[in-house]
Amino acid sequence: MKRLISKLIFPIVGFGALIWFLIRVIPKPSRANYPCMRAAAPIASSFVIYILGLISSFLLFKKAKKYFVESRTLLYTIFLFLGILVSFSTFLHTDHDVFAYNQSVLEDPNQPIGTARGVFPGRVVWEHEPDATNENCIPNQYGNGWFLSENNNQSVIDIMLSNGLQRLTDQTTDLAAWQAIFSFYNNNKGKGAVGYSNTEKIFIKINATSSWSGNFNPSDLTVVNNSNYGMSETSPQIVLAVLRQLVNVVEVPQDKIYIGDPMKHIYKHCYDMWHSEFPNVHYMDYNYSTLGREKFTASATAKIYYSDRGAKLRTGNFSDAYAGSPVTQDYLYTIFEEAEYILNIPMLKGHRRAGVTMFAKNHFGSNTRSSAVHLHCGLPAPNQMENGVTEPGYGKYRVTVDLMGHELTGEKNLLYLMDALWSSDQANSYPKKFFMEPFNNDWMSSIFLSLDPVAIESVGYDFLRSEFTSSRPSGDGSGTYVQMDGVDDYLHQAASSSNWPTEIQYDPENDGTVIGSLGTHEHWNNPVDKLYSRNLGTGEGIELISKYTPPFPVELISFTASVSMNKVFLNWETATEVNNYGFEIERKASGSQNWKRIAFVEGYGNSNSPRSYRYIDTIINGGSNFEYRLKQIDNNGQYKYSDSIEVSITPGSFELLQNYPNPFNPATNIQFTVPKTTELKINVYTILGEKVLTAAEGKYEPGSYNVEINASGLPSGVYFYQLKSEEFVQIKKMLLLK
Repeated sequence: MKRLISKLIFPIVGFGALIWFLIRVIPKPSRANYPCMRAAAPIASSFVIYILGLISSFLLFKKAKKYFVESRTLLYTIFLFLGILVSFSTFLHTDHDVFAYNQSVLEDPNQPIGTARGVFPGRVVWEHEPDATNENCIPNQYGNGWFLSENNNQSVIDIMLSNGLQRLTDQTTDLAAWQAIFSFYNNNKGKGAVGYSNTEKIFIKINATSSWSGNFNPSDLTVVNNSNYGMSETSPQIVLAVLRQLVNVVEVPQDKIYIGDPMKHIYKHCYDMWHSEFPNVHYMDYNYSTLGREKFTASATAKIYYSDRGAKLRTGNFSDAYAGSPVTQDYLYTIFEEAEYILNIPMLKGHRRAGVTMFAKNHFGSNTRSSAVHLHCGLPAPNQMENGVTEPGYGKYRVTVDLMGHELTGEKNLLYLMDALWSSDQANSYPKKFFMEPFNNDWMSSIFLSLDPVAIESVGYDFLRSEFTSSRPSGDGSGTYVQMDGVDDYLHQAASSSNWPTEIQYDPENDGTVIGSLGTHEHWNNPVDKLYSRNLGTGEGIELISKYTPPFPVELISFTASVSMNKVFLNWETATEVNNYGFEIERKASGSQNWKRIAFVEGYGNSNSPRSYRYIDTIINGGSNFEYRLKQIDNNGQYKYSDSIEVSITPGSFELLQNYPNPFNPATNIQFTVPKTTELKINVYTILGEKVLTAAEGKYEPGSYNVEINASGLPSGVYFYQLKSEEFVQIKKMLLLK
């Protein structure tokens, strides 16, 4: 009996593995990269070979029997030999264990997942200016550190931030850009599309990773000369540029701004630069309450509850992350609760444990413990890549998803601004020059901006993985940590719950509400063009905007609107056109978030001279203030929105317009205008005065309206429709022909 059971195990397990693999992979081929699928694949394929072997053996032996009966000795011998050979091969087995092979395999490019976020969903702006940094800087040479003023061009960095803000929002001034950003944030928070209020606090979270004991002079917090000098972290110049924007443009009171890295210190050179210009800002510190610093205050209760619920995270130590007892929660600092807005400004870097460190990883320093070692088991290489990638692949618990989705560390982020002026291959190293285009053996000299946290980290990941490869032509000792298997697993999971481990429900507040999609994730088409699905017009994922992005083929030079006789006349003009398919016209009521497509106007295709367009909107329904915008579409499907324009339609009197079409069968439209808030009715009558339909009834605000009636249940004939209010009565005639 035991022998029979053992013989049945492989066919049963093999069939199960095959069905499981097909069910999981056919709907979503990228799941073939998951470790469980890699383990199932050899079992499933062995089962298929086993079945094919049985069938082949049966057919060969059947053929051999036929030739034996027919006394065809040579053919009988050949088929008998082949049957025995195939049968023997079918039942060969090995005692070696089966493992999931840990090789980094990315999904195909331009295959977006998740729901894009932003004023322009999925948009990431990349500002690159080589003149922002000193090409000849030796970044880790004492006295010549990359962070010093002589190695950074502050005016260029200020302009980069200004340009990035305007490109992110498609505005022409910094103030308008900030207003769009605050309005987007506050509207999503249920506060309405409002701007900044001068009673609200803003916390700027920096990355000061190098400021641990031994790297600074305790008496004044100056950087000391040791092997850690020049470590890549948030640039003081980008923080200064942000302070200038917030205080001078947005007019945020200085005493409403807080800056710091909760586990670390603000170096003297940073404090001196910022404080000299903004003395009333709060400069926060881990444990200093002197030297102009203020000590962070820890929360009284736990604020974040990790979604593995103790199954993965351990107290650990830097030698063994798996040691110690389970970890289920963390306390944060009160500034995370008190601040209405957070600006998290990380430096784009690789990482020995996580593969990359950006916004999510920067919050490892936001809890109240002395280190973040207890979070390392939620990363691909908890004990660093050199000691083994022990949590590889996809579909694992990733603590960074909890940090991205948490109401304090994630959802309070006003703007995602990533410093990449002095990027590096790993968190605890000095800046490295980039060899890929367009850097060409120079510092990255870049900043990135977005309102989509997943999109901007996806772009940062693409840059790092394309630069720090094993074939990189440099002797600067850079590592390939970003190439570890499963580095972008957290981005897959942050984008879509379909990529979560089956045993995990991400609920970092532990209030029973799991997080939704935090943004969109995809990979660019290639490291040269750096184009995403929205750039290519092939999907609703990421749009990367930079001075290197190919120019859009149609140049719109004007878009205006005028109102006459309760009609809106839209006029626009292009300077040149290349592959212009046409324009979709969209309209929405002011204050609404729902744009509606109302018409399409065909483009000229290709033109080197100005072209003029017009559209008259006659079917306006509800309200008196409307916004219009154009969606220009090229022949490849790529599109871009124009700025919106607002029109006010306030009728001077009641008016009931002639229905159209007329005659009709069976539906027609009735338009009417209302000059003030009014209760009214529109009824339809036969020629004998019998009421047969009520087309409209209720309280109407000032504006123009359109109602459709369906007379499919009425016979052909002449009908009258009447608009009646306390102050106005008007009747029109219409003809139903069937």
